[in-house]
Amino acid sequence: MKIAGAPISWGVCEVPGWGYQLTPHRVLAEMREAGLAATELGPAGFLPSDPDELGALLDSVGLSCVGTFAPVLLHDAGHDPLPDIAGPLDALVACRAEVLVLAAATGTDGYDSRPTLDDDQWARMLGNLDRLAAAAAEKGVLAVLHPHVGTMVASGGDVDRVLAGAQIKLCLDTGHLLIGGTDPLQLARDVPGRIAHAHLKDVDAGLAARVRAGELTYTEAVRQGMYTPLGGGDIDIAGIVTALRGNGFDGWFVMEQDTILDGEPTDEGPVRDVATSVAYLRSICQAVPAAAG
Repeated sequence: MKIAGAPISWGVCEVPGWGYQLTPHRVLAEMREAGLAATELGPAGFLPSDPDELGALLDSVGLSCVGTFAPVLLHDAGHDPLPDIAGPLDALVACRAEVLVLAAATGTDGYDSRPTLDDDQWARMLGNLDRLAAAAAEKGVLAVLHPHVGTMVASGGDVDRVLAGAQIKLCLDTGHLLIGGTDPLQLARDVPGRIAHAHLKDVDAGLAARVRAGELTYTEAVRQGMYTPLGGGDIDIAGIVTALRGNGFDGWFVMEQDTILDGEPTDEGPVRDVATSVAYLRSICQAVPAAAG
C-alpha cells in the first residue's frame, strides 16, 4: 500500500498569510518518522527547485516524491495555462514522481470566495483540463483534477459537470468533496475508474456545514479544527478505502489534514495527528486487502 504525506498537514500552504511555516527538514523528517514513504512537494519555494538539491534532500530523509499540487487558472480566455505547469512537470520528472494534482484556480489568493462561471468559461476550463492532462502524459506524468473548496470545481454540481464534460481523472479528496456537498464514499463507488489519486482527510461535519452555509470561511473553519485525525471525524474513511481497494485502486493515499500554526510548536506539533492517521489507515488496510489483479 502506498501511503504519502503532504506539507499542508504541517501547516505549510501556498496561501499568503496562512500561518507559521515550519522548515522543510523538520516536515520531511517527521513524515518519515510517522511511517510515510513519500511526499507531495508542497507550495512553490518550500522545497528546492534544483532537481539535484531536491533529490539529495529527499534521499537524506528516506522519502520519495509522489506528486505536487498545482492551482492553475483554467477559465480565463486571456490566459494560457499550459506554461503554468511547465515548472511543476519538470520538477516531477526530475524526482521521478507520478502525479500532477491540478486545481481550478479562481485567479485570486485563498479559498474563501470564488466567481461564477458562464457556459463559455466552463467550456474553456473543461477543454483546458484535458489539454493539460495530455501535456502531462507526454512527460510520463498523470494529471488529476482536485475538487477543492474555493476553486472553480468545488460543489457536487461542479464535480458532475467535470465528469460529464472532460476525460481527466480525479483526485478523491475526501474532505474537500464533503465540504463542497459531494459524498466521497458514493463518488468512490459510482466512478471508480475516474479516481486515480486520493487525499484522505477526516472532517468535523458540523464545521463543514457552516462553511457550506457561508457562516464560516474555509480558513476560519480550518483554524477551528475542521480537519481531524483519520477516524476522529464524520467521514467514512474505512468505507472509502474499502471501496477504492475493492475496485482495484493502486494509486497513492496521501495523508492530508490542513492545519494552521500560530508559531513554532511547543509540543509534538502536527506530527502527532499525522501518526494517528497513519496508524488508523494501516489498521483499515490490514483488514481490507486490495482486489486481486
